[in-house]
Amino acid sequence: MRLLIVRLSSLGDVIHTLPVAANAHRAGAHVFWVVEAAYRDLLAADPDVERVIVADTKGWRRRPISPRTVSEIAALRRELRELAPDVTIDAQGLWKSALISRFAGASVVGFSALSRREPTSAVLGNRPVQPLAGCHVVDRNLSLAEAAGIPITDRFPDARFLLARPAPEADAFLAGQPRPFALYHPGAGRPEKTWGEERFAVLARLLAKSPGLSPVLSWGPGDESRVRRLQALAPEMRVLPALTLTALAHVIARASLLVAGDTGPLHLADALGTSTLALFGPTDPARNGPYRSPGSAVRYDSKTGPEEVARRALEVLAA
Repeated sequence: MRLLIVRLSSLGDVIHTLPVAANAHRAGAHVFWVVEAAYRDLLAADPDVERVIVADTKGWRRRPISPRTVSEIAALRRELRELAPDVTIDAQGLWKSALISRFAGASVVGFSALSRREPTSAVLGNRPVQPLAGCHVVDRNLSLAEAAGIPITDRFPDARFLLARPAPEADAFLAGQPRPFALYHPGAGRPEKTWGEERFAVLARLLAKSPGLSPVLSWGPGDESRVRRLQALAPEMRVLPALTLTALAHVIARASLLVAGDTGPLHLADALGTSTLALFGPTDPARNGPYRSPGSAVRYDSKTGPEEVARRALEVLAA
């Protein structure tokens, strides 16, 4: 079988789709993947993915009628036609992923209209799948693989292949980092998913006292103001330098604990086997939480304080 996966973004969602590629490859399939440029290196390192194709959908939206956009879309369509997959899996359920899935000319397995963020995009698929209500995103994606005829033998996302790649910038940081240490990632893709810098600062101080976890601040694009606020609140926290995804994986893999909300680094840590403490407010951890360790998720509200979260962190570390 020649399988094309279309999952363009974001980091956590790409990681949640890795088991589709892994099971397909184990079944003998040739696996190709269309993704945004930001996640190309992640998939290029994955031994289960034979070829990575980049679709610059963000750039196309910025310049929708430019000759460059028209040329790039036409080139992508030709490339996917030449791949000649037997089946395409649209694991995103948006109009942009549905259109790209159709470019390849193969049968498209995708979510039914009721299970898509953009329900009307389901008209471009021809093999709709209705996953079980309330199931985790990983299991939703694997239901697409099963519908494509792929036997499922392992359900866990695994990104440890990133650790086989050199990361000198991570090595340089880790050489000066006291052990054990905890990583704190206060940012998120949406403001309502953040727990608050003040509470992160208190939590880091509590876990530095017991069990003695040296605090390290993780961040990503758009988090610069949060970093400045946390540095002012907790100057003892060491801040990660700007790192590639591979280098970040190396640092996460050496951490004793990563504390974060529903964001990409949390899911990367889970796929690397690092202990996580997942702080979930508006999103449901049963659907989006750490897949390997669902018990590590904490549902918080305005009354959830750092002391309560610190106790839960100690339980996670003991487990």
